[in-house]
Formats: sequence, structure tokens, C-alpha cells
Amino acid sequence: MNNKINIVVILFLSLGFFACDDELNDLQPFTEGNPSTFFNTPATFQIGLDGAYRQLWLLYSNPNSGLQGIPDIVSDNVIQAQTGRRSNDDYHDLRYVPSTLGPIPLFYSEAYEAINGANLVIGQISNLDGDPAQDNILGQALAIRAWAHFDLARIFGQIPTQSAEANSSFGITYLKVEDGDTGDPFATPGRETVASNYVEIIGDLERASTLIGSDSNGEGRLDRNGVFALLSRVYLYNGEYQKSINAANEITTALATPTELPDVYTDATNAGIVIELSINTSSEAGGNNVGVLYSQSSDGSTISEFVLDFDFFNSIDPTDARRDVLQFVGVNQGNDYNAIKKFLGEPGQVNGRVDVKIFRSAEGKLNKAEAQFELGMEADALTTLNEVRAQRYTPFVAGTETGSALEDAIQFERRVELACEGHRFFDIKRRGESIMRNPTAGDIIDGTGTPPEAPVLAAGDFRFQFPIPLAEINANPTIAGQQNPGY
Repeated sequence: MNNKINIVVILFLSLGFFACDDELNDLQPFTEGNPSTFFNTPATFQIGLDGAYRQLWLLYSNPNSGLQGIPDIVSDNVIQAQTGRRSNDDYHDLRYVPSTLGPIPLFYSEAYEAINGANLVIGQISNLDGDPAQDNILGQALAIRAWAHFDLARIFGQIPTQSAEANSSFGITYLKVEDGDTGDPFATPGRETVASNYVEIIGDLERASTLIGSDSNGEGRLDRNGVFALLSRVYLYNGEYQKSINAANEITTALATPTELPDVYTDATNAGIVIELSINTSSEAGGNNVGVLYSQSSDGSTISEFVLDFDFFNSIDPTDARRDVLQFVGVNQGNDYNAIKKFLGEPGQVNGRVDVKIFRSAEGKLNKAEAQFELGMEADALTTLNEVRAQRYTPFVAGTETGSALEDAIQFERRVELACEGHRFFDIKRRGESIMRNPTAGDIIDGTGTPPEAPVLAAGDFRFQFPIPLAEINANPTIAGQQNPGY
């Protein structure tokens, strides 16, 4: 594996900023200063970028509220274990409100901190005029800005393919500066439309794709593969299916094989990984225990917070390599559970401390297959889907589905492939479907136990959009009149 990158914590203030070294000792911390004088070498610009990457890492890896897990918790891949701490109970039961602590304010604040960091870099990029590193640095900053805005848009706004009125509905505030622009620290901007958001997100990513380097920028950082991976996802969400196919075709990372796949989730290999957010596992203070959101281990017991949904787990074929990657039998208080194996820890560890897998090449293939199906290219879609299946089933038998059966197969393979990695809620939402949980199947391994409190979230329900945090409503008078309906 590549060496872990040195991530520097940067706290961005309206009139300045400061940072301290988080992992290694080769970069010296600096205190409050002026961005126009601090950003003067590729190394100092990289410090700024690494601060922005870290905010994304905090967004995804928070052990209580991270975006790596909440989209599965509010959908139908998992069910709450009654012998756990009952963490994220309000979210699993679909009772989240603007004042709720946890994911809602975390998602909002960390994403905008990442955007702030990217904008600081973009605003000073002319300081590198003539330097060969300039384009690559600007490309990373543009892609980070687009990535964070995309997450905000899909969390707090509708997704363009979700409904007929989605594009004209409220999206989020797109904070955009250009070279030399420091922005207005006293501005109180309002929410733009979803359509406007996606134009700006795609614009930043497309520009980034022409600037960023093709060589790796180091583990945990974006490169050309990563930008096209994000484009394949954003185009799919935006209903631009041919462009999603084209972007997926630009991804050169090979699929992880059946033998490699288990090691992906213990960080023993980077096979099939296009984008990840890295942590330092060398010390207790090294990083968030991302897997703790699902379970912890104590005195030989597995204290599961959430376990795999009974129907979902039992729909996975025994010949599917992902079955053992997803599940192990967790025991707590005399009960057996379909405990979640992904993100348990590095080899021999059960501390939940592993890198966050943002985008794997398998998602690129599945984006492509879905886009091909949407364009009526069924034979091509089946071929692409079978490329994924060939690396997951032993023995592999090529599928022959057509029509609605093929569409269902693509979505099933997507659900299994990306389970517990933060996709399921958004996949249901962008397709305008309903969340359907079995109202009689419980949390225990044989389907007994306590069933879900909220078995259905009907398509079109206002809760598919999270509420704008109350703190933002109170601070920004423009936003105050633009809360999402239903809250």
C-alpha cells in the first residue's frame, strides 16, 4: 500500500486560519496568518488541500454520525439491534428533526468546512503561476469543492431523477470563489435550485478533469481516476446517462477479485479502490473508529448497534464472495446476530479503525450498467453487469436477464456490492422509490426479535430530504425562510 499521507488539521476562519500537525512531524504547524502570504509554494498549497480532505474524512468517518453509515441506517440494509446502545435511534426510526444532534449538523458543517478550505486554495492559486504543480493543485481543489457540494445537495435537497419537480426545488448554497477572490465574510447567501447546483458541481468536476494529474497524488487524495469516478456518479444522479458511461470508461482501476475483496476491508490491499479517505492507525489518537457506528467488541461479545436486515442478508447467494465480506455471527446477551463485518478493523483488530472506501471500481461498472439500461442498451448493460458478477460468484454463470428482470438485477447487485458503505438511501431516493422494511422480521439472526419501528418511507415523503440544521436557520436570515418542507 502507499504511505499514509500527512493530513494537517486546518480551521478556517473568516479573517485567517491556523493549523496543527495531526499525524507526522515533517511539516511544521503554523498559526493565524494571511492566505495570500501563506500560500506561496506547492507544499503550502498541499497543506491547505489536506485540511480540506480532512474535513471530508470527518464527514464520512465520524464513529457516531458518519456519512459512511447513516444512509444504510435510514434505509433497509440494516436493522437496529436491541442489545446495543440504541445509537442513531431517531434516524433509523425516521424521526430526525432540525434540532437533532448528530448527523444533520455534522454533515452540514464538515462539508462546508471542506468547501471553505478548497476555496482558500482556489482563491490564491495565481501565486503558483508558472509552477508545474499549479494545474494539479487547482484540479484537486475544484474536485473537493464539487464533491462536498454534491454530498450537501443529495442530503439536503432532492436529486434530479427523484421527481418531476426536483430540478426546480431548493438545493443548497454553492459557495464559489475564483482566483484572487476571498469572498464576503458577511454574506448571507440563500439556497439555489437543484438544477443550478448540479450545473456548478459538474462544471467544477469537468474543469478538474482537465487539470488534475493522472499519477496518484498519494493515498487519500484525488487523481484523474477519482475525478472521473465522481463524474460517473454525479452524471448518473443527474440523469445524464451517456456522460455517466463515458466517465466510467475513463476509470482504469481494475475490479477487486474474489480473493482480494475480503482484504479490501481490512486495508490489507487497495485492490479496486478508486477513492478512499485514509486514517492513521499507528496510535490510539490516529483516527475515527468508523466501524463503531455498526458495532463494538467487548469481553468476547459483539455489541452490535445495527445488524444486517434478515431478508436482505438471506437474499445473497451462498456462492457470492460478498456474503462473507458483509456478515459474521455476532453474539451478545445470548443472541446471535447477522453482524456487519465490513469496517471491523485491520487484520486481527476489532476496533473499527479502517480507511473509508468512497468509490470502488465496482461502483463505476454498476453506474455504467444502470446508465446503459436507462438508454435502452440492454445487451451492453448485461455485459457490464456480468463483468462485476464474474468477480463475485464462484462458480460464475453469466446472467441472461432482459427488461425489468435486468433492471432488478442491476439494482440488486448494486445493493449487495455497496452495502454498508453509505449508498442505499441515495439509490432509493434518486430512483423515486420507497424504503420498504419487513414489518415482521426482527433483529436476531433467525428473523425473530424486534421488527423495525418504521417499516415504510413512501416515495415522495419529505423525510427523503434532511432538514437544514437549526443553527444555520438561526444564523442566516436568508436560509430561515428556505427550510425544507415538513420541518
